[in-house]
Amino acid sequence: MKKPKNKILLLAVLVLFIIACTVPWLSFSNDSGSGIQLLADALKSGNTEPTAFQPFYYTATPTNDAQPITDALVPNPGLLPPDGQVNILVLGSDFRPNSGYRTDVVLLVSIFTKENKISLISFPRDTWVEIPGLQEERINTVMGYGGLPLLVDTFEHNFAVHIDHYMMTNFSGFKAIVDTLGGIDINASQNTSDRCDLSYAHGGWCSVGPGTEHMDGEVALWYVRSRYTSNDFDRTRRAQEVLIGLSNKLMTLDAISRAPEIYDLFINSVETDMTLNDILGVLNVLPAVLNDTNRIHRYNLNTAQLTPYTIPYSGAYVLLPNYDAVWQVIQEAVYTP
Repeated sequence: MKKPKNKILLLAVLVLFIIACTVPWLSFSNDSGSGIQLLADALKSGNTEPTAFQPFYYTATPTNDAQPITDALVPNPGLLPPDGQVNILVLGSDFRPNSGYRTDVVLLVSIFTKENKISLISFPRDTWVEIPGLQEERINTVMGYGGLPLLVDTFEHNFAVHIDHYMMTNFSGFKAIVDTLGGIDINASQNTSDRCDLSYAHGGWCSVGPGTEHMDGEVALWYVRSRYTSNDFDRTRRAQEVLIGLSNKLMTLDAISRAPEIYDLFINSVETDMTLNDILGVLNVLPAVLNDTNRIHRYNLNTAQLTPYTIPYSGAYVLLPNYDAVWQVIQEAVYTP
């Protein structure tokens, strides 16, 4: 049987990264540090490890000309990461039992524990990368081919970034989470009209925004994943808006006292390799960054770094990296505390 402290531990991870992804739009009181200390004290009172669901991996045939990892594709001049830095990938997957899956949300969180700063880079799902030992593919397929080790290798090979930890949420449980919380309010900055099979659809189409919209789990999931009339960059914007709504809802809860209840919502849809000590080290950064949003820097790769391209032999739409431009973003976000 799971110990209650296990539930608090995983809840801490969830709250941590939801806050990290949304804090530029949130307002925090000056006493937020005391809440973080309460959470840290609760974690220290027991030895815990998070548990994870076990994903089903794709299979792939290595290419004949596959080469081992050598230099990164970005023009990294041999820079070393800052001392005390922790790089964590936050992933959103469409995992289903006995099926392959893709990570359609890829967010790199770089935490500078000595400087008390956080940088965030969103990688669109269609970003075209070289998968070491396999082939070229979209970045959202890598985790399904070989799990975290292959994704770590891919990030090092393509972007000169070493990944220390990851956290992956399961889209299939997203609807239940939102519904159990009573829905969430989304501030949609633009109108989104797209195909849907929701109960209130008109002629097979749904429309949301602009403005504040209250969404149940079904609508929120459609809003995040809608893609027929928009592009990957717009999906990134909508995912951020949903994170804000979810964060605002969670911030209204007594997270510590309700940890077992909230944990039960997330346990089947969250995977992480972070240990108790890993989480405690990261939590120590939060009081400073929550009270000073200038300590959090957000970056989105867009058409300045990624060129839309249609692959001739398959017709697939992908985003080709301009590695010089991508490196400029990575150097500022990851290598500059």
